[in-house]
This record gives sequence, structure tokens and C-alpha cells, in this order.
Amino acid sequence: MKSVLLGVGGLIIILFVVLLAKTFSFGGTPAGIQQVELPEPPSVSADIAAEHLSEAIQFRTITVAPGDPRPGQEGPWLELQAWLEETYPAFHAAAGKETVPGGLTLLYTWEGSDPSLKPLLLMAHQDVVPVNIGTEEDWDAAPFSGAIQGGYVYGRGAIDDKGALVGIMEALDALAADGFEPRRTILVQLGHDEEVSGSGAEAGIALLKERGVEPVMALDEGFMVLETNPLTGGTLGFIGIAEKGYLTLRVTAKAEGGHSSTPPRNSATVRLSRALIALDENQMDADLSKPPVSDMMQVVSMEMGFAARLAMANQWLLGDVIEGQFAASPAGNAMIRTTTAPTMLAGSAKENVLAQRATAIVNFRIHPNNTPEEVIGHVRDVTSDIEGIEVSQIEDGIGSPASPVSAIDNRAYGVLNAVATDVGDGAPVTPSLVLGATDSRYAAAITKDVYRFMPAIMSEEDLTGFHGTNERITVENMGRLARGYGQIVMAMDEPEAE
Repeated sequence: MKSVLLGVGGLIIILFVVLLAKTFSFGGTPAGIQQVELPEPPSVSADIAAEHLSEAIQFRTITVAPGDPRPGQEGPWLELQAWLEETYPAFHAAAGKETVPGGLTLLYTWEGSDPSLKPLLLMAHQDVVPVNIGTEEDWDAAPFSGAIQGGYVYGRGAIDDKGALVGIMEALDALAADGFEPRRTILVQLGHDEEVSGSGAEAGIALLKERGVEPVMALDEGFMVLETNPLTGGTLGFIGIAEKGYLTLRVTAKAEGGHSSTPPRNSATVRLSRALIALDENQMDADLSKPPVSDMMQVVSMEMGFAARLAMANQWLLGDVIEGQFAASPAGNAMIRTTTAPTMLAGSAKENVLAQRATAIVNFRIHPNNTPEEVIGHVRDVTSDIEGIEVSQIEDGIGSPASPVSAIDNRAYGVLNAVATDVGDGAPVTPSLVLGATDSRYAAAITKDVYRFMPAIMSEEDLTGFHGTNERITVENMGRLARGYGQIVMAMDEPEAE
């Protein structure tokens, strides 16, 4: 018995040593990230950039459904484009401009002097979401006024995405006016309908692919530096190296109809309810072992307590604990798995008539670990033992797989990492997964290095305006955006290290 106890005690000591060794060797900057010294771009006035954003917000480039703007409604886009040409004359003199066939998406080409260097692709979009009817009075400033007050520029599109659009233009115009002559060709694509389908960006990328263009990097919206991030509570920069896909399924339950006075025990509505509960209780599997989640845990572990770092470093033993912590919040759960969201329900047309067909529309945001086919298979498996259930893809719906995961050991990511560190005044920076969809998902067709980051720092309160009330961005951030994009362009003008 004594020898058994000694053996068990020895195993416990070995386990303890292994846990501690892994913990103390875990965390920090992921391996392979290049250290980049950032150049000093031409100075841009934050106040003037904010005034320009104010003007851009006043063009009501609102999209509501795929196909917008409809024929005859292009006015705000054409006015915005004319304003861009007038406001940024140096850049427009240096770069060629074309409208992508089939829409109002703009494509600029500032030719570089070295054709052996792959071009840099910067992306933003012109359109904005509408303001919910009846909420206009809830704003501190009229949503399309572009009012500048209290150190903020207010208006729909301030964050998504006219702030970035104006920031890119401020940087490029300042560079052109300063005499900058790029060695690497600079491409700028300004999509016209990102909020509803991204057909303009898709067509623009297809045009570049037809021309054989292979960018060194595509950079779009997606993340920024957060002052108080939900993971550590401190300042943390996020760079999107992938984004989730999008799939919507129709789950239909069939049964006998009839009068509600004599209902059966297993009606179509009950069957549908069981199917939705089954999907809610049987979420798709999470995987914490792959980027970007694995890289993110390595970075944030250094900013968290010992217990969290211990668990992250020893997923072979404590993986379920980490998964449970992530899954406890909607944003954390979305980071680690494909999410399941029933959004629309339909059944009988009258309160005393039993439904013969009850349907639910279920939206899935697909994790890079999964494919659309795997999601469909999961739904069918989970609901297979429920009588009368059919699963189908909705017709003419928006859909796309998750994007590929871009590398973090190249110059492109190194530049973005350096810019994010500068914006965050030395705060840590992590690769991350963008939970929504951006125009950059199409860019994977022409480059393997696609990133989603805007060089700004925002608070939790600022982010509540994203697609909501009081969308706004600080005047100071407009200076950061112009400076950050200028740094990116100049730093990426260097050739990729061999």
C-alpha cells in the first residue's frame, strides 16, 4: 500500500511540475511576427480630417437590400464620388480612377515604379445601413448631419465605414502632395454595397483577378484597438486574420393540420420547437487549438490571472474549462465555434388553425474550422430523430464559407502589428477572428494575405453606435486613421523580406 501511495504521489508531483512548466513557458507574442520600424508619414490635421468625414456622412448612401441603389437612386453615391475628387486633388492627380462595371464601386490605381513588387490593396465601402425609423430623436446629433461636438464626429457611417474611407484618402492625398512616389503599386477599392451583399467588391476583385493582379496584402475594416476589451479588461489591439462565413437554413416541420379545438400531441409547431431546442442544446464543436483562437490565447494569457494562464497553457487537461469560459458570453462563444441563431418563425395563418407546415429560419456564422456542408450535415443529424423535419437552404440567400486564415509571420502582419502597437501606446496586439462579414472575404480569390484592421482606438461606449444609435468617432481618431494608413502604405513600400 505504501508503495502504491508513493507511486500516486510521484505521479501527482510530475503532473504538477508539467502544469507549472507549461504555464510559465506559455504566453507572449506568437512566434514569427516580424519587428517593423515604422516610417513617419506626412502630417494630417485631425480637425480637417474630421471636417471631411462630417461632409462625407451627409451623403446618404444608404443600402437596404441587394441591388441597392436602385436605378434612379444613385445620386448620393455620385455626389460622394464627385466630392472625393474635389476634396483629394493630389491623390486623384496621381492615381487612375475607374468605376467597376455593373455598379458604383470605385477602383483606384496609383502605379508604382517597380512592377516586380506585388501591389497593396486597401479597401473600404461607401454605403451605410439605415437608421431605424422612430429612433432619430434618440441621437445626440441628427444621424446624417455629420455634427462635430464634444470631440466626436456624429453620424451614420462614422465607424462603418466612412471613417476608414476618409482616413485612407487623407493619408494618400497627403503622401501625393508631399511628393511620395510609390515603388509598390497602390490599389484602393471602395465598394458601394457592402452592407447588403458586397456585389461591387466581388466584381472589383473579379476584375483584378482577370487582370492577373496578386496583392501583397488586402486590408479592410473589421477590428481596431479596444480600450477596455472583454477578454482582459485592458487595452488590446485586434487584427482580423480571418472572418466567419454565413449560411441560412430553413427548418420545416410538417404534420396534419386541423382545428385547434382537437389538437394532436405532436403538431408541426411542437416538432419545430423540438428541432430548435435540439439545435440549441447541441452546438457545433469548438476547437481552441488552431489560429486565430490559439494565437489570441497566447497573447491575452499574459494579461490575465495565473489560473486563466494555467488553463490556457494546459488545454490537454483543462480544455473543457477554457471552452466553458469562452462559451459563457455570446461574443466569446462566437469566437470559438459556428453559432446557431433561429431568427424567424412562421406557422398557421390563424389562431384557431393548426399549422400544416411550421418553419424556422436559422442563421449560422461559420467558423473557419467548419464548412457549409458540415453545418448542413450537423443540422440534419441533430434533427434526424424528430418526425416530419426537413432542412433546406433558403433560396437566393446571402451565403459564403468562412475565409481562409491569413499568416502572421510575414511583413504585412508585422506592419499592422507595429501600427496597432503604436495606436495602443504599447498595448499588446493579438490576431483575431472577425465575427461579421466584410468585403475583404472576396479578396481571398487574389491573395492569401487578407487582414481586417483600422488604426483607431475605441471604447465600449463608442462601439455601441455600430449600426445603432449615436454612431460616432473621435476627432483624435481621424488623425490616427490618417497617420496609421500613411504608415502602412510607406512601410509596405519596402520589399518583402526573403
